[in-house]
Parts: sequence; C-alpha cells; structure tokens
Amino acid sequence: MSDDSISATESPLGGTEFVRALRSAAPYVHGHHGKTFVIAFPGEICLRADTDRLLADIALLCRLGVRVVLVHGARPQIEAELAVRGIPSRFEGDLRITDVPSMHAVKAAVGVLRMDIEARLSCSLANTPMAGSRIKVAGGNWVTARPVGVRGGVDHLQTGLVRGVDIAEIRAQLSDERIVLVSPVGYSPTGEAFNLRNADVAEAVATGLGADKLIFVIESEPGTWRMALQAGDAGQLSLTAAEGVLDTELRERNLSPEDRNCVRAGLAAVRAGVRRVHLIGTDGASPLLRELYSRDGCGLMIAADDDYESTRIATIDDVAGIMALIAPMEQAGTLVPRSREQLELDIAAFTVLVRDGTVIACNALVEFPQHGAAELACVAVHPHYRGRDLAAVLLRRARARARDLGYTRLIALTTQTPHWFIEHGFVRGSAADLPPERRATYDPGRNSLVLIDTL
Repeated sequence: MSDDSISATESPLGGTEFVRALRSAAPYVHGHHGKTFVIAFPGEICLRADTDRLLADIALLCRLGVRVVLVHGARPQIEAELAVRGIPSRFEGDLRITDVPSMHAVKAAVGVLRMDIEARLSCSLANTPMAGSRIKVAGGNWVTARPVGVRGGVDHLQTGLVRGVDIAEIRAQLSDERIVLVSPVGYSPTGEAFNLRNADVAEAVATGLGADKLIFVIESEPGTWRMALQAGDAGQLSLTAAEGVLDTELRERNLSPEDRNCVRAGLAAVRAGVRRVHLIGTDGASPLLRELYSRDGCGLMIAADDDYESTRIATIDDVAGIMALIAPMEQAGTLVPRSREQLELDIAAFTVLVRDGTVIACNALVEFPQHGAAELACVAVHPHYRGRDLAAVLLRRARARARDLGYTRLIALTTQTPHWFIEHGFVRGSAADLPPERRATYDPGRNSLVLIDTL
C-alpha cells in the first residue's frame, strides 16, 4: 500500500482534537500495557487491500507494550491451492475433509500465507505506518492435534482438533517481545500434520495463556449487531446475555462459517476464563485501535458475567435496594434526598448493577428531550465495590443509551466528585447551561458544580 493511499483514508486532526484524542486514549494505553492479547483473523482478511493497515495496527500494539499472539486462517488460500492442483473441495457441514493430497495443498497454502504475513510484519520503511517498528516474529510446532475422526459415518481424515498448546514456550517468546504467529496446522506425536480451524486454535491459545483479551477480526460488521442484540453499555454483552441471544439471533443472519466459528469459540473462551472477547469488523479507520483505545469502541465485546451480567434497567423490585444504597449518601448531603414514592415514580429512569441479588451500583438518566440533553443523576456505588470503578460501567451505559435516544449532551451535577467526571471526559459548565426545566430546580444553596459531556 502506498503512502498516498494510506493518508487518503485518514482525516488529519487539528491541535485541539489531537490532544483530546491522545488524552482520551491514555488510560487505555496504560491499562493494556503488559497485557496479553490473542488476535485471530480468517484468511479472507489477508486478501483485503487494507491488510497492511491491520498489521501496522498490530505492530503499534506491540510498541505500546501489548503482548500479541496472532492466529491466522487460510480457507480461501487453501481453496485456491486446491484449484491449482485440480483437487475438489469436500466439506461435511463447515468442516473440510482433508485427504493426503488435500493436506499437501493445505501445507503449501498455509506456508506461503505465513511467510507473507511475516514479510509484511517485517516492513519498517520510513514512508509506511510501520516505520522503525522492527517487529520480531516467532513461530513453532506448539500446537498438538488429533484427528476429528469419523462423524456421521464420514471420516474427516487429516482434519483435526486441538489437543494441546505449548503455553510455556509461547510465554517465553512473548517475554522476549516477539509477536507469536500461529498457523491453523497442528502436529501429532506420530509425526502427522492436521488441518485445524483457526478459531479453535485461537480459543485454545487464549484459554491456555489466560489471555486478557481474545479478539476476532471478522468479515461482517459487529457494530451493526448492537441494537439487534440489545448490546447496551457501548457494545458489551455479558456471557449470560450473549448465550441468550447470540445463538438464536446470529443463526438467522447470513454469517460465513468462519464468523460463526469465531462467535462459538469466543463464547467458549469466556466460559473457560478469558475475561474479554471482542468481535470487530474491518470497515472504517483502524477498527482494532478504535475498539481497544477509544471510550465506546466499534465492535461487540463479550465479558465475564461477574462484571456485566447484572447491569440492567431497574424495576419496582429494586426500589428497596436503591434506597439502601443511596441512604448513606443522602445523610452525608452528597445526594438530594428522595422519598420512596418518588423513587417508585422514577424507577424506569434508573439503571442498576446487581450482584447476588444486591444492588451494588445505580444511576438515573433524567431526560430533557426538547433540549437534546439528559442528566446523569443519583450515581451511587456500594462502599465494598468502589475500588472497581463500577460508576464507569454505568456511565458507559448511560452514554450509549443517551445516544440511542438521540441526545447530544449528558449533564451531571455534583458537589463532591467533579474530578471523576472530568477524568471521564466531562467539562465544567454553569447553571446557565442547564435545560430550563432543570435550571428551575437548581438549588443555589447546594452550589452543585455543573459538568457537561458532548456525545
């Protein structure tokens, strides 16, 4: 890809915008440093004109201190190699039947693609996004496999399943600041090679490493799934919620076998202890970086239940729990007192985070539709859980909900925590910035600070 074609896809930022973007990414740079990410992409991605951009973004992750394992697929490359050799493709369901001649084609296709990826990661010319990157890439016979065997009366021959992964060796390579590149081929103790699904390999590697994130780059656009899947909280689903909707919703969508395998493998990885699985597409400017280093991301994240499964709109049954949560803050003067009757009337405006039947965090979203604004009010977190910044979870959800409702501003009033709001992107305002209805109820005696977030 030429330098001209790269710059044509980018919009240069002015000084203020650049500083704002850099500052907003800084918490994620710090949070991801030293973490281990497994990134999987199908062979179809490697045929795209913007593959170099994806690999440049991955190289940037490494320069930002992320430990990266890449797992590539090779289905279209194998298809092309089989066609050259005059060998017909045979599938049973979405599994290829790999006989000996087909396995020779698999080895050739995977080998060529692997070398191509390594070559692209080695690029460090001054006029490319990877200038000066000097990426080191490591690979090896780290995946052991066994045959799928006979299913439904059909012998799948040298199509295999992951049997094990040499996690210790992969960790050693990551510690040496190398990208670990894993191909969809496994080996048996008897010296045989087996054709594997890259999603299965990625799941096994991420699970074995206890990776912080497993990221699938897929052909369809996960950003379009958010509303259909009711993935609030900026495109996040808990494992429980994902299991409840993904199987039925995505079965009805025209997903490729590769994408279906990624969704299945992602759910399995979260069940096995990987705390975050991201599904991202390829449209737009650097979706990988936007998903990892921006506030709202651009894909779909599936997370472990203990973080997100209980984040939901409040019901009348939550009134007692909300009252118990906010009572100490009302007594301290941090929150304006609310009667039980008022809470019951306003309950639909509340979002709660519930764990083991207890409301441990809440907030209300008060709408001012005529003025394109909503107020984030009554933010409260149980003292035992304040170290995990659950208020940020509720804030992300409130932002996503406000955007979905078409609002352009999110307002907060506080007497005690202005810095928390400023750290999360709000700016100082004044009572004059409030919608007229809210300005009429503003209490000068409390002298609450007004903070504004532009959505």
